[in-house]
Amino acid sequence: MRDGGYCLRPFAEGDAPAFVAAVRESMGTVGRWMSWAHQDYSEHDALAWFGACDSARSAGTAFEFGLFREADDLLVGGAGLNQFNWGNGFCNLGYWVRESAQRQGAASNAVRLLSLYAFAVLNQTRVEIVVAAGNDPSFAVARKAGATLECLARNRLKLHGKPVDAHVFALFPPA
Repeated sequence: MRDGGYCLRPFAEGDAPAFVAAVRESMGTVGRWMSWAHQDYSEHDALAWFGACDSARSAGTAFEFGLFREADDLLVGGAGLNQFNWGNGFCNLGYWVRESAQRQGAASNAVRLLSLYAFAVLNQTRVEIVVAAGNDPSFAVARKAGATLECLARNRLKLHGKPVDAHVFALFPPA
């Protein structure tokens, strides 16, 4: 999937060093909001995640991708669709962008590509973006992508083992 100078594709084994570098570079931003990101993140951790992504994609339970800048194939982050409720036709959309590539349009392009994929290919009728209260950059991405803010839900997420309030946004298929 490509749009706006960015590409979403499955992770490859060779992406592990770049993934580790992106995570470690971003502890002050991404690490604050993503419990899996830690300073000692290793290639072993990255390869385990890539394997989990491949297994989930094969099983149809999640569709997680690396987010790359097309101009130089730099891994700028990741984005995916997960937490499917197939009976009711909705899922979650998540994203993260390495610190040095933030505020350049990568996340909003990923949201656009993944939501279109969810609607056109996976037949979803609703895509949710859940943003921890205080995560202003992710809040701004959801707004920029055209998502509708529906509520602030109490204890909606666990972050670093503690329940936190989160904003629930929704995207809908184009009319």
